[in-house]
Amino acid sequence: MTKLLEQAFEAARRLPPEAQDDIARAVLHLTSGSQEPEPLDPVDLNAVLDGLEQARRGEFASEAEIAAAFRRFGK
Repeated sequence: MTKLLEQAFEAARRLPPEAQDDIARAVLHLTSGSQEPEPLDPVDLNAVLDGLEQARRGEFASEAEIAAAFRRFGK
Protein backbone atom coordinates (compact mmCIF):
# COMPACT_ATOMS: atom_id res chain seq x y z
CA MET A 1 0.00 0.00 0.00
CA THR A 2 1.35 3.44 -0.88
CA LYS A 3 1.94 6.13 1.73
CA LEU A 4 -0.76 8.30 0.17
CA LEU A 5 -3.35 5.53 0.38
CA GLU A 6 -2.36 4.86 3.99
CA GLN A 7 -2.84 8.58 4.76
CA ALA A 8 -6.23 8.53 3.07
CA PHE A 9 -7.40 5.54 5.11
CA GLU A 10 -6.08 7.09 8.32
CA ALA A 11 -8.02 10.27 7.57
CA ALA A 12 -11.13 8.19 6.82
CA ARG A 13 -10.83 6.44 10.20
CA ARG A 14 -11.48 9.79 11.89
CA LEU A 15 -14.75 10.33 10.04
CA PRO A 16 -18.21 9.33 11.24
CA PRO A 17 -19.35 5.80 10.29
CA GLU A 18 -21.73 7.03 7.56
CA ALA A 19 -18.92 8.95 5.83
CA GLN A 20 -16.64 5.93 6.15
CA ASP A 21 -19.28 3.80 4.43
CA ASP A 22 -19.55 6.33 1.59
CA ILE A 23 -15.78 6.18 1.09
CA ALA A 24 -15.81 2.38 1.26
CA ARG A 25 -18.49 2.18 -1.43
CA ALA A 26 -16.50 4.55 -3.67
CA VAL A 27 -13.27 2.56 -3.20
CA LEU A 28 -15.02 -0.73 -3.88
CA HIS A 29 -16.62 0.71 -7.01
CA LEU A 30 -13.31 2.10 -8.27
CA THR A 31 -11.47 -1.16 -7.67
CA SER A 32 -14.17 -3.40 -9.13
CA GLY A 33 -13.14 -2.67 -12.69
CA SER A 34 -16.77 -1.93 -13.48
CA GLN A 35 -17.35 0.51 -16.30
CA GLU A 36 -20.87 1.17 -15.06
CA PRO A 37 -21.55 4.67 -13.73
CA GLU A 38 -21.98 5.14 -10.00
CA PRO A 39 -25.69 4.83 -9.11
CA LEU A 40 -27.37 8.19 -8.60
CA ASP A 41 -29.55 8.70 -5.56
CA PRO A 42 -32.89 10.08 -6.82
CA VAL A 43 -32.69 12.75 -4.11
CA ASP A 44 -29.63 14.19 -5.91
CA LEU A 45 -31.05 14.11 -9.44
CA ASN A 46 -32.24 17.74 -9.52
CA ALA A 47 -28.87 19.02 -8.27
CA VAL A 48 -27.04 17.00 -10.93
CA LEU A 49 -29.35 18.25 -13.68
CA ASP A 50 -28.93 21.84 -12.45
CA GLY A 51 -25.15 21.43 -12.48
CA LEU A 52 -25.18 20.03 -16.01
CA GLU A 53 -27.32 22.93 -17.18
CA GLN A 54 -24.94 25.43 -15.54
CA ALA A 55 -21.99 23.73 -17.26
CA ARG A 56 -23.80 23.85 -20.60
CA ARG A 57 -24.20 27.60 -20.12
CA GLY A 58 -20.51 27.92 -19.16
CA GLU A 59 -21.30 28.97 -15.59
CA PHE A 60 -18.32 27.77 -13.58
CA ALA A 61 -16.97 28.82 -10.20
CA SER A 62 -14.16 31.37 -10.27
CA GLU A 63 -10.75 30.53 -8.83
CA ALA A 64 -11.56 32.82 -5.88
CA GLU A 65 -14.81 30.94 -5.19
CA ILE A 66 -13.00 27.61 -5.34
CA ALA A 67 -10.27 28.84 -2.99
CA ALA A 68 -12.93 30.11 -0.57
CA ALA A 69 -14.69 26.73 -0.60
CA PHE A 70 -11.44 24.91 0.14
CA ARG A 71 -10.70 27.30 3.03
CA ARG A 72 -14.18 26.74 4.42
CA PHE A 73 -13.68 22.98 4.44
CA GLY A 74 -10.12 23.11 5.71
CA LYS A 75 -8.30 22.03 2.56
